[in-house]
Amino acid sequence: MITKRDLLRAAALAAMTVTTMTPVPASAQAKAEWPDIIEAKRIAEEGFIYGLPIVMNYAVMYEFSVDTKNSQFKAPFNQIKNLAYVATYKDTAVVTPNSDTPYSTLWFDLRAEPMVVSVPAVEKSRYYTVQLIDGNTFNFGYIGSRATGIDAGDYMVVGPNWQGATPPGIKKVFQSSTQFAFAAIRTQLFNPEDMPNVVKVQAGYKAQPLSAYLKQPVTTASAAIDFPKVDAELVKKNFFEYLDFALQFAPAGPEERTIREKLARIGVGAGKTFNFKDLPLEHKLEVGLGMKEGEEKVEKYLAGGQKDVNGWKIGSLFGDRLFYSGDWLKRAAAAKGGIYGNDAAEAVYPMTKTLANGEVLDSSKRRYTITFAAGQYPPVEAFWSVTMYDGKSQLLIENPINRYLINSPMLPGMKKNPDGSLTLHLQKDSPGADKESNWLPAPNGEMYLVMRLYWPKTEAPSILPPGEGTWQPPAIVALQ
Repeated sequence: MITKRDLLRAAALAAMTVTTMTPVPASAQAKAEWPDIIEAKRIAEEGFIYGLPIVMNYAVMYEFSVDTKNSQFKAPFNQIKNLAYVATYKDTAVVTPNSDTPYSTLWFDLRAEPMVVSVPAVEKSRYYTVQLIDGNTFNFGYIGSRATGIDAGDYMVVGPNWQGATPPGIKKVFQSSTQFAFAAIRTQLFNPEDMPNVVKVQAGYKAQPLSAYLKQPVTTASAAIDFPKVDAELVKKNFFEYLDFALQFAPAGPEERTIREKLARIGVGAGKTFNFKDLPLEHKLEVGLGMKEGEEKVEKYLAGGQKDVNGWKIGSLFGDRLFYSGDWLKRAAAAKGGIYGNDAAEAVYPMTKTLANGEVLDSSKRRYTITFAAGQYPPVEAFWSVTMYDGKSQLLIENPINRYLINSPMLPGMKKNPDGSLTLHLQKDSPGADKESNWLPAPNGEMYLVMRLYWPKTEAPSILPPGEGTWQPPAIVALQ
């Protein structure tokens, strides 16, 4: 099974094997007028950056709702899968997974008709959110505690070309820019004993086609699709084949026309079949090098495209179509940093792989702490957390106490310092029985920390605007 990290690496390293390939006769695509070497490489680079989130999203969709034999499979399209657990090291389909909240997942197929999502009334103290994400990885809408309140309601999700009337009873209509979309539903868990209460809330989440909601017969059906399999070998052969496939379900927005026209010059686009293996050797090199340089730009943006606050990178990387407005590099960096992140109004994600001085966090060499001063916890309306990941895979770490994060609901069971401050111990080995309540186990190597502030407060002190707010996360300290 391939992780999204593998997908990124395999695509970018495709050029590394081309020198060992025997050139084959040029296909019709290669015979067409091909840009010069500099332009072709530039298009491949831009195309990789533009296509990376789309391809990553497709790979998650394939594992969650297409490949029934996959260990990550959740449910067929248009069916909710409630997960009565939080993510662990065994969850590998999504990089930087959230282990704060049990998820309910729902992949929409909106080709035939809209879907109606119904939510129950949820107590005010329990945060929940339904994040709607399309195939472009745009967050095109929210239902939940912050966005729509705690009352029960019915909401309609429609595809890019839908123009029908809104039936009575529907509180709001959300339009996806693609024919396939995703609902990531998060329900707050206060502690392990609280899981039965979460399950009761999850049981109230419903999804049904509009025809069923209206109690009308189904008049149309979606055509069967031959979804391309996701595996490392196919990615090595052809990253852009995935993009070809996904774009046929994603009508181009005004800001996409230029990049789509460029991609068409190297045979990439909706309805096309880009075959890397059939390209002449020089074109393989141009495309492979362009993708490699595209990956480097994404990495560089992720490292430097956000505000540096006490060593933490803080920015606003996630949003809707208007938020990105054609900034494909920001969108690619968002997916690379942790696909399916929330808008800043819903959650802010300070993240770091280094100390404030730039030294890489490596728990095979050092022990670390982070201390929140008395009364200076992250300011939120819902709750906050600090999650530990492997620095290279960006996945959760297997550890002896099965603890992947420390969050605000855990505070009553943690030990405070005499001055009222709270110190977390970030290290691979136990800090000792007297400090284990505050221990966040780290990998035996490079580490990656992500802080999550759900429903951040807007009044001071606040982390908003991201990276410029009056509240700042404390620096990580390396112990001697």
